[in-house]
Amino acid sequence: MDEQNVEKEQVQREQAAENKSGHVKMKKFHFIMMLFFIVFLTAGITTFALSFGEEKVITVGTERTEFDKLYTAYDTLKGEYFEDLDQKKLINGAIDGMVKALDDPYTDYMSVEEAESFHSSISSSFEGIGAEIQEKDGHIVIVSPIKGSPAEKAGLQPNDIIMAVDGKSLQGMTSTEAVTIIRGEKGTKVELTIQRSGSDEPIKVPIIRDTIPIETVYGEMLEDGIAKVQITSFSTNTSKDLVNILNEYEKQGMKGLVLDLRQNPGGLLDEAISISSMFVPKGKLLLKVEDRNGKVKEYPSQNNGNPEFPLVVLIDKGSASASEILAGAVRESAGVKLVGENSFGKGTVQTAKDFQDGSNLKFTTAKWLTPKGNWIHKKGIKPDYEVALPDYASLSIIDPEKELKISSSSTEVQTAQKMLKAIGFDPGREDGFFDEQTEASVIAFQTANNLPADGVLKGDATYKLMELLREQIKANDTQLIKAIEVLKEQMK
Repeated sequence: MDEQNVEKEQVQREQAAENKSGHVKMKKFHFIMMLFFIVFLTAGITTFALSFGEEKVITVGTERTEFDKLYTAYDTLKGEYFEDLDQKKLINGAIDGMVKALDDPYTDYMSVEEAESFHSSISSSFEGIGAEIQEKDGHIVIVSPIKGSPAEKAGLQPNDIIMAVDGKSLQGMTSTEAVTIIRGEKGTKVELTIQRSGSDEPIKVPIIRDTIPIETVYGEMLEDGIAKVQITSFSTNTSKDLVNILNEYEKQGMKGLVLDLRQNPGGLLDEAISISSMFVPKGKLLLKVEDRNGKVKEYPSQNNGNPEFPLVVLIDKGSASASEILAGAVRESAGVKLVGENSFGKGTVQTAKDFQDGSNLKFTTAKWLTPKGNWIHKKGIKPDYEVALPDYASLSIIDPEKELKISSSSTEVQTAQKMLKAIGFDPGREDGFFDEQTEASVIAFQTANNLPADGVLKGDATYKLMELLREQIKANDTQLIKAIEVLKEQMK
């Protein structure tokens, strides 16, 4: 988004949007989208932010006494430090220090270079590993990997902590600073040191950077007239693409829809508003925004009708920000059932201001509430049906550069044994000791997948093992199975 949480401010669009009216005929999914907010995405390809309201010019006087201490410190260092100082570096450091003192992971000062990376993240594509990230408790944490990205293929998961990049610690860095290190040109290699809950030791994960396209809507027709559509983030054309795919599925006889928001870190709020309006009756609330003075502004649906099919929404711990706005809106204002796991819990609103030199200040301005006034920040949204994925879905990553072979003993061997069992090559044990039976199961796995059958897990064999595990998770998607069950009850 990450690097991540899949961003640019849309200036002063609210007033123009409020002068428009939208008519939605849900049967044909023809919509006139209303644009309400100034919105952009938070850190690089990662953490997403929401912005509202109009720009305000802030003027700081030169005779304000609260700045006396700051000026004295600056003059002292500039005049008496033992080396010549970079004036710009001192000023940037002072701003950065003020921002960090807020202890808010969504408020950030970006240098010129960081701001350029920030603004480029809403283009049609970018180059990197494809994971949304955020700063949390002094660590850089993955919100979710982008679908089909190198990060997803490497096995990165929500809540993985990135300890280091190419050996450089990220401790204490902002998400924006981390993004500039993690990103890079297509074809280049980066090594992440990952700590995952439940793993004894950090794991080094080499990833080859690639072009990450901003494609956000993926769909497929399942059995019994049920369509499954996944929204991976809320980007410029997401609502348009969703309308197109739903029109197509309607022609194919769609009778019900599963909307998959799992591992969706958020994005452009106007897109979340447009999509929410597709499923919430006109006039019903989508969200509320409360400023620091307690003033609340309500945002109702602009829809002129309801969809002619039942809907179920999937969420998980990687569903954040705009995803939670959509999930909260359809549940509280349209009675839509949520299936999966507790969502991420981001309930604040951000805006940004560019400085003349190209640097940028992004800061929290308000909090958003669900239609019933619930603030989900740091709590998330609890689904109506809590369903976990199989245990093997949370297995840790195996370092493909490590050689796992006969007589090896480690937690990574144990992980490999569990993966082998999950995909049908039972090694007979899961205690982390690589014995003859484990070797035999590895040889059988390698033979079945046209790999050199040497009984050693490394490189391509390790990558293939993790790829097949992902396919097994998809084939045994317990959350989707439950969502379809709930949907069929509504379709009766």
